[in-house]
Amino acid sequence: MASELYNTIDALSREKGIDPQIVVSAVEDAIVVATRKYYKTQENLRAQLDKDTGKIRAFAVRMVVETPEQVEDPLLQITLEDARKVDPSLEVGGELQIPKETEGILGRIAAQLAKQVIFQKVREAERDTVYNEYIGRVGEIVNVTVKRIEGPDVILDLGKAESRMPRKEQSRLESFAIGERVRVIIARVERASKGPAVVVSRAAPELVQHLFQTEVPEIYDGTVVIRAIAREAGERTKIAVMSKDKDVDAVGACVGMKGMRVQSIIRELRGEKIDIIEYHEDAVSFAEKALQPAKVSRVTVVDTADKHLEVVVDDSQLSLAIGKKGQNVRLAAKLLGWKIDIKSEEEKRQEVEQQMSALVNPTATPLESVPGIGEGLIEKLSAAGITTVEALADMTPEQLEAIEGIGPKTVEKISLAVNNYFSGLEGGEMGVAEGEVVPQAAEGEETLASGAAESAVPDQLSNNETVASANETGFGGDESVPLSDEADSEAASSEEK
Repeated sequence: MASELYNTIDALSREKGIDPQIVVSAVEDAIVVATRKYYKTQENLRAQLDKDTGKIRAFAVRMVVETPEQVEDPLLQITLEDARKVDPSLEVGGELQIPKETEGILGRIAAQLAKQVIFQKVREAERDTVYNEYIGRVGEIVNVTVKRIEGPDVILDLGKAESRMPRKEQSRLESFAIGERVRVIIARVERASKGPAVVVSRAAPELVQHLFQTEVPEIYDGTVVIRAIAREAGERTKIAVMSKDKDVDAVGACVGMKGMRVQSIIRELRGEKIDIIEYHEDAVSFAEKALQPAKVSRVTVVDTADKHLEVVVDDSQLSLAIGKKGQNVRLAAKLLGWKIDIKSEEEKRQEVEQQMSALVNPTATPLESVPGIGEGLIEKLSAAGITTVEALADMTPEQLEAIEGIGPKTVEKISLAVNNYFSGLEGGEMGVAEGEVVPQAAEGEETLASGAAESAVPDQLSNNETVASANETGFGGDESVPLSDEADSEAASSEEK
């Protein structure tokens, strides 16, 4: 029959949910500590609880060695000869147990010390038990009771242990009263100096998933599958569902008749908005659904590797698609797992216009590319803010003469250089068609290129290349420029080619 002490240990073990042998070991360790304190010895002490009588006996343990030369510490080792005087059955390598008297000599201080050791060992065992029990239940939904509120944290009773719900794991819409029962998700289990901390959450997306599994039988039996959830607790949740049965409407099953199923979940979440979306494998179609309630004009895949989408919406739908503080597009991006850029029709139109303008406008050509313009002249033009050939070609002779250090002869030199540069780009293959009229430049808007052409034409009028260049740069004249028979035949031959 077990002693009264062992029965007490057994009851304590059941209450704390720990192994009775752990408590027995704690009691034995406590007796060892108290005995060592009383005898003030460094011997290797052990204690043993007798289950039947309830008595605890303490003894010193010494290792048996063969010769005296092998004895390094007399308190820990003993020769075989001396050991057999106490116990003839001992052999080398065995242990000799020397009893230590404990009854009547362990006073109040020793008993208090033993009590502290027992409590410490029990607490450590309890912590390990709680940690081992809940570490495998992370992500599970449990029913708990609000025990107390400590600042922003809510302390909840799990039954065998306490759990903590920090502020960031709470919904902003919720407040709790002591004694209230709530459903939470076990978020994580942390090892701490004060014991294992079980952290629970009401803000995790898994809570919404478990609530839908509870309320929607089609999700529970696997007919409807939840493919993705994006949530901002207390604000809005987007959930993507897909049906495995073509006869079952996934969204309708989750909403329920007259919205009864989803309204039950909304009440549990204290009024949090829930968007139920039909899942699509195609990212474009899925994005159009995920951005509801906004209406999407078109979706373009920018980069498949980086998962980047561009969404264009009507100007009136832009704010709705983005949502309050960007919430709608942020949740949609989480749901898809893609990066989403939203633009209005007007923004997209302006972007296209800028791209077209960049394609139409020629690239800037530096002045150094024009033969015949020296470094000194380039410096004067650059000082006046003219750094490209295109800008120089747009200047009138009057504007050039207004620049310090440039006179009429220099203007004529610049005109010839620019004209020859553009003529060289064309390659001399374009001619003026017979009967084509070269338009007259407006008065006061004569460009530098046209002036250059006018000065060059009198000496080279029979040259078809010079005439074509003059025509391109705005050579003035009220009548068409006649061509010789030979030039005319050459132009016709060029056109046929």
